[in-house]
Amino acid sequence: MTPRPTVCIIGAGASGITAVKALHERGFEFDCFEASDRVGGLWVYKNRNGMSAAYRSLHLNTSRAKTQYAAFPMPADYPDFAHHAQVAAYLDAYVDRFGLRDRITFETPVTRADRGDDGRWEVSTDGGTTRTYDALIVANGHHWDPRWPEPPFPGQDRFAGTQLHSHDYTGEDPGFFRDKSVVVLGMGNSAMDIAVEASYLAPDVFLAARRGAWILPKYLLGRPFDTFQASPRIPFALRRRASQALIKVLVGDMERYGLPKPDHALLHAHPTVSNDVLGRVAHGEITPKPNIAELTERTVRFADGSEVDADVVVYCTGYKVTFPFLDPELISAPGNDLPLFRRVFHPDVPGIYFVGLLQAIGALMPLAERQSEWIAEHLAGRYRLPPDAELRADIEAERAAMFKRYVASKRHTMEVDFDDYLLALRQERRRGERRAGAAGNPLPIRPAVALTRG
Repeated sequence: MTPRPTVCIIGAGASGITAVKALHERGFEFDCFEASDRVGGLWVYKNRNGMSAAYRSLHLNTSRAKTQYAAFPMPADYPDFAHHAQVAAYLDAYVDRFGLRDRITFETPVTRADRGDDGRWEVSTDGGTTRTYDALIVANGHHWDPRWPEPPFPGQDRFAGTQLHSHDYTGEDPGFFRDKSVVVLGMGNSAMDIAVEASYLAPDVFLAARRGAWILPKYLLGRPFDTFQASPRIPFALRRRASQALIKVLVGDMERYGLPKPDHALLHAHPTVSNDVLGRVAHGEITPKPNIAELTERTVRFADGSEVDADVVVYCTGYKVTFPFLDPELISAPGNDLPLFRRVFHPDVPGIYFVGLLQAIGALMPLAERQSEWIAEHLAGRYRLPPDAELRADIEAERAAMFKRYVASKRHTMEVDFDDYLLALRQERRRGERRAGAAGNPLPIRPAVALTRG
């Protein structure tokens, strides 16, 4: 019997642990290296690995029912939108439920992963250990490397107040915003949460935006908003128009609140979810502003020429997609753009797989769960990729549709719709199973040999 490939998994966050489970249950020989002392990644508040962006008040912005893994539902007594501590506890329970904790090597950051001429991966850790594997699964996340304004705003270097990226805001100091004038830049979920939090302590909070956004409430008609998703078999244009009509009736136009009018239709950019920000704006506790134009020593000037005194500026400007352990000449994501087949398989580098490297309109964790099962089936020889020309055509078609639909920004380079992605993945897995059967189930990459321990 041909031995199965040996595998290295990088990361044991919410995505990485699904890969651990998928390989563990199928009897693979593998290692999983995690930089922190526990699982959970960004859901671990003040994570020792320094990569978590969680702040004290962080909650899910997708509902429990849509966020939980199919194989392990969240506790029924969790609220619809759980607190980060509950999510972290859930991820811990997932690992223990399936007996995965001993399969993870903690406090062991991967420093290098080099692909040899034979296609195998030589993986080095900061402890000086080097091991060789047939396959590499990358699950290091994409919300840990802050992206600051590019290029910097004029005057950023002379501003005398506090400047920080949302990644570094923890909410640990209850008086951080007290009696200060605060400018928050961004229209995403973190920007809304931080602006709302600041508005209860600071006399002046200004929410600056480069463009408008659709802000969705967490509940519609008494139900979590994401339970209203229509079947992916209904054409997207019809679903979008129905959703936009519902939001207009129940929420209204964004400009009625003083916010900039979105320059795109609903679901043509990643939507923002907040139950609170519209009320705080309506009460005058948060003042909308256009984009920042310049900073002086004590003030912030905006694109409309208005200027405010400022003590704190919080940049909620997103993240860079980076793989510090990979040679950028081999694999990198300039402008956060890394073309992949269905966000998992690299078209030019066999033997490397990505889990959770997507931005879902919906929850990420169930998608990572399905991706990991898919990769495991591929490594076991039960799923076969389409022919090269077909695979590349699929990537190009997916990218063309994505760039046509979404506003042009570094945030929208790997967007997927939750239900659409799951449906397409199920269909592709069935096709790949048929291809594998027709080919006699060959292993997708070179046969495994003994691990090289250094």
